[in-house]
Amino acid sequence: MKGEEAEANAEGVEEEKKRKKKVKSGGESGIMSTDSFGSLNLSANTFKAIQELNFQYMTQIQARAIPSLLIGKDVLGAARTGSGKTLAFLIPALELLYHTKFTPRNGTGVVVICPTRELAIQTYAVAKDLLKYHSHTVDLVIGGAARRGEAERLVKGVNLLVATPCRLLDHLQNTKGFIYKNLKCLIIDEADRILEANFEEEMKQIIKLLPKKRQTALFSATQTMKVQDLARFSLKEHHLIDVDGGRTKVTNEGLKQGYFIVPSEERFILLYSFLVATRSKKVMVFFSSCNSVKFHSDLLRYLRKESYSVLMLLLVAWITAVDVIVQFDPPDDPKEYIHRVCRTARGEGGKGKAFLFLIPEEMQFIRYLKAEKVPVEEQQINKNKLKNVQSQLEKMVEGNYYLRQAAKEAYKSYLLAYNSHSMKDIFNVHRLDLQLPKFFLDIAVAASFCFSSLPKVNLNLNSSASKFRKKMHKVGGSRNGFSESNPYGMQKGRDEIREFVKH
Repeated sequence: MKGEEAEANAEGVEEEKKRKKKVKSGGESGIMSTDSFGSLNLSANTFKAIQELNFQYMTQIQARAIPSLLIGKDVLGAARTGSGKTLAFLIPALELLYHTKFTPRNGTGVVVICPTRELAIQTYAVAKDLLKYHSHTVDLVIGGAARRGEAERLVKGVNLLVATPCRLLDHLQNTKGFIYKNLKCLIIDEADRILEANFEEEMKQIIKLLPKKRQTALFSATQTMKVQDLARFSLKEHHLIDVDGGRTKVTNEGLKQGYFIVPSEERFILLYSFLVATRSKKVMVFFSSCNSVKFHSDLLRYLRKESYSVLMLLLVAWITAVDVIVQFDPPDDPKEYIHRVCRTARGEGGKGKAFLFLIPEEMQFIRYLKAEKVPVEEQQINKNKLKNVQSQLEKMVEGNYYLRQAAKEAYKSYLLAYNSHSMKDIFNVHRLDLQLPKFFLDIAVAASFCFSSLPKVNLNLNSSASKFRKKMHKVGGSRNGFSESNPYGMQKGRDEIREFVKH
């Protein structure tokens, strides 16, 4: 028996060595470390919550950032989406609140700033899970939410606050009774995206208002000049942690990416056929407007003969274990594309697929993606597998008043969103009148919203095709500052309003 027991122990040790070797040999795509959360000497309440979330070993960014943050150092971290950044800063934040015995009457001890509502909602959800066995309070303040309710909760005392820049600045300046003088730690997540959205001035005002004696952590997927300036402005002597050095791809290794070139009138037919074919998968679909989400959600409910799990969104939201990403409407820029597709193939060895729908006039967008080292390949459409439901859809929309009104609003919103696209050298309503009559108001586009004829909608596109032609971009770039070396150009800052619907 002893011999068998010794042999079993030896096999167990060997298996553990193999597991560690496998984790460590991830190459440029490997994000896991061989360090366990048990090695951090965390409080029992935090560690119990981590165990319930089924986390055992840390990612590289977690293994390198958490120890530094736990001892009070400022950290500048460089890591891509899906690398485990959220736990890397939330675990030390919770431990700080625990060891300083923070209570609601002390006000806010930790502030986490996120670039968008959706990322803030995701971070808030993770924070709630980690705080399951703690008594500290956590809340969320974001653009588009009821401000009065936020203010009331802040006055009562929020120990860990997750926020978007503009709404946080609003509360700092205008909410009486909001106690932030005891702030211990400021965390800025995805700083590059915050600055790309032109929140630089808001961030400077926020940092000036917050106590100077505090710990600061700044995380960013890219280390731009603006990020470096913000780091100098907000961080003291800090520890730089870069786990992405030497990468040749900006997306996860297990992610297969492709794009379809599809005429406007066949876009929804392709989407529906795709969803039926992938009905056993969890699919996330992105649209450009809330009205488009609502219409397509209603339309799929009417057509729902097959069983499939689909989450339809305006821009970005968070959900676990997504198998496939579909970008039905184009992202605003390559950065937005990358953040969308990183919702799948997450974690070590994660697998997933992402597909982008483009009409023929939008083909140039692929150049910008490839300039950003995004490995995306064209996918061929098998016409024989497309569902022949166009006439059924048109009759359905024509005969249902509420569905027709939803289709009109979605159609109008799609055109307005297209017209407001920042990459106007590619996505411009007026550019398309070179091939289609009446600018973009062509029957092909209307057909993609299940109309048999052009619907009557009031539009104010605020410019003319002739003006656009005069300002068409040259080979070296465009009037928006876009080029292959600068694929993001200039963007307008705002706390974006977004929506998602799950089937």
